[in-house]
Amino acid sequence: MDQVVRIAGVGITPFAKPSASDSYDVLAERAVRAALADAGLDYEQIQQAYAGYVYGDSTCGQAALYRLGQTGIPIINVNNNCSTGSSALWLARQAVASGAIDCALAVGFEQMRPGALANAWNDRPGPLERASATMARIQGPDDLAPVAAQYFGGAGKAYADAYGTAPETFAKISVKARRHAAHNPNAVFRTALSEEEVLASPHIYGPLTRLQCCPPTCGAAAAVVCSPAFAQRNGLRATVAIRAQALTTDTSSSFDDGDMMKLVGYDMSKAAANRVYADSGVDPEDIDVVELHDCFTTNELISYEALGLTPEGTAEKFILDGDNTYGGKVVTNPSGGLLSKGHPLGATGLAQCAELVWQLRGQADGRQVEGARLALQHNLGLGGACVVTLYERTA
Repeated sequence: MDQVVRIAGVGITPFAKPSASDSYDVLAERAVRAALADAGLDYEQIQQAYAGYVYGDSTCGQAALYRLGQTGIPIINVNNNCSTGSSALWLARQAVASGAIDCALAVGFEQMRPGALANAWNDRPGPLERASATMARIQGPDDLAPVAAQYFGGAGKAYADAYGTAPETFAKISVKARRHAAHNPNAVFRTALSEEEVLASPHIYGPLTRLQCCPPTCGAAAAVVCSPAFAQRNGLRATVAIRAQALTTDTSSSFDDGDMMKLVGYDMSKAAANRVYADSGVDPEDIDVVELHDCFTTNELISYEALGLTPEGTAEKFILDGDNTYGGKVVTNPSGGLLSKGHPLGATGLAQCAELVWQLRGQADGRQVEGARLALQHNLGLGGACVVTLYERTA
């Protein structure tokens, strides 16, 4: 049995800088309570829970969810780098779609530290050792730049070298992110930016300046998923469905082709998107709104093409024509994206889910994409995993 799964409720906490955040368990509890209230359900009706986080000890999911009650349900902890939140959602959807259960919870949270990402364990092989060796072989190491910026800045440089993309084009993505975030009360950065300010901020790596990199952030988000029969029995107005979803990991091309874009997940993203389009019968031209993984401006640009939103080599024209914002072909990251909303690693995928559910319900206030019916989510983690999800308004 493989049934269409409904989103019964979503919840999110305002994202914050590490210096201004509560602890992860408090954040997670708030997000779950908001999702349950949105659904009109009690925690006792949840049959399984999937808790996603990157920086935390084992069973943090239990510590967070026990604040809502000890109901004895399975609680599974998920860690898939920056795609953790959507990986938890993928597991919850799969459990319901299989018919094993009727209602599941996915929650993602992160209590981050200030500064660039760093390994928690330095006394054992790191999961990105092969990727780091590949990056060093392609572009050489840089002891001064943050490692994540080297990956994604290197991918942006490779794209710019291939297609002659101007630095100003990458900067326009940050300007758009801030413009969208101005209408999002949950975003960290809501003040407007100019291209000049973005380009004048300190250089980080390749085309990237500081204002083209997402900030370390704390926060939580949650989603309750259920079967159509469960929704009907409980009188839920679950009008958003997951029409298709795919989770992919690296293939040999990530490491063997000498291509920085592939190393940071271009092929993973393309494969996941193509599978979603094939499974749903939906053409990317039909997508109204997208939340994609803009950890850096460079990754937003190359993701336009990986997701089929514009043909390969045309991302610059896509941006210059305004096709990535209101009034264009498809509104990308109406929430402000990772660049402006923030990127609490475990929460990001579920925050994207919440934004798209609100868009499809017509509840996004000043961010609303008029008439949105189909929404696409893209959540990427190095190491690696990519989840692409297609949502549909059913009523």
